Amino acid sequence: MTKPDLKLCGNRSLEDWESVRVSGVPYAGFVFANSVRRVTDEQVKVWLNEYPPLNDMKIVGVFVNPELEELAQTVSEVPLDVLQLHGSETPAFVAKIKQMTGKTVWKVIHHGKYALDEMKRFDGVADGYVVDTKLPGQWGGTGKRFDWDSIPSYQAEAVSQNAPLFIAGGVKVDNVQELLSYQLDGIDVSSGIETNDRKDKAKMNDLIERLG
Repeated sequence: MTKPDLKLCGNRSLEDWESVRVSGVPYAGFVFANSVRRVTDEQVKVWLNEYPPLNDMKIVGVFVNPELEELAQTVSEVPLDVLQLHGSETPAFVAKIKQMTGKTVWKVIHHGKYALDEMKRFDGVADGYVVDTKLPGQWGGTGKRFDWDSIPSYQAEAVSQNAPLFIAGGVKVDNVQELLSYQLDGIDVSSGIETNDRKDKAKMNDLIERLG
């Protein structure tokens, strides 16, 4: 059974970053959009300068319907490897961002009736996908899982596009092993490794251990 890549997202303090930095996971995420986990360019720039990523860890910046200028500013300030677009961005916008920044771009697909059709629109444009739960008034970070029985259909589409697929939304220590049966490329966790709004080393280590 292949072990999925793990992304620990929503790091909102230097303490969070210090914990995630030494965890050995391949991806760490910072949210630059309106969110309880929002961080500023300046904060992340300082944290990454003081404590650079270890072991080829990739840094993911999460954005929701960003202005091109805003995104260009963040990319110039912060050494991001991946841009994760969590809003209603179009394939044309994604293509423009890739051309402008030269970065890898992942598109978030919100689970629902038309999610697969939406995913197909980005064929050849998005470099990867994150399927997440959408609740009214929230783009993500809900801590709620969607119907995981639908994961194989997203996987089939991702495979046909030769793009990695990450699953987000409500993933935590006590259900992460259920995801292993799907042979996923990646798992994206935020609230599931937190206690009192901070990254919890014990939960983080437990989650990593369960992934084998």
